[in-house]
Amino acid sequence: MSIQNIIIYKFTGLYQILEELGADLNFNITFEDREDFLNEKVKNLNNYLIISNKKYLDISNQFIIDNLPINIFKLIEKINIEFLKLQFNSQSEVKVNNYTIDLNSREMLSKNIKLKLTEKEINTITFLSKSNKPVSVDELQEKVWSYQSDIETHTVETHIYRLRKKILNTFNDNDFITSEKNGYKIK
Repeated sequence: MSIQNIIIYKFTGLYQILEELGADLNFNITFEDREDFLNEKVKNLNNYLIISNKKYLDISNQFIIDNLPINIFKLIEKINIEFLKLQFNSQSEVKVNNYTIDLNSREMLSKNIKLKLTEKEINTITFLSKSNKPVSVDELQEKVWSYQSDIETHTVETHIYRLRKKILNTFNDNDFITSEKNGYKIK
């Protein structure tokens, strides 16, 4: 896991307290009081949380602490929870071509159009999208459906057919999953 960065924004008292505890915390703690410097600072960070004592517009990953005093252990617990939420949200979206796949809600999105997908459909799309070459029916049976490749079944073909039809009907995209001579591919 990458280093968790806390940027205290315009909240000097909290910065002083956390800085004093810094050696005992698993966070990299910095202070900022200018928005232009704040924006510059977060450009190079992946895992960060901005803590302030009031809501500032146009600042993402912001955690507001406005109910003081607060127990320091509760504060650290809340900060850890916020980092877990950020991590969960960042891992829940996968970009595939012009689409966003939301793994949590099992939806495929493009231009404000949503398509509900099954777990197998999500698994199929993510598996195909990670491959640079066409994926054979046998490989999909084994990796996505956990079937033995020597079993005679048309499960994969049927699912791919239905998935392609859903995508065509919703997004008018007939080329999302293509049939190649060696298997299926997402271009």
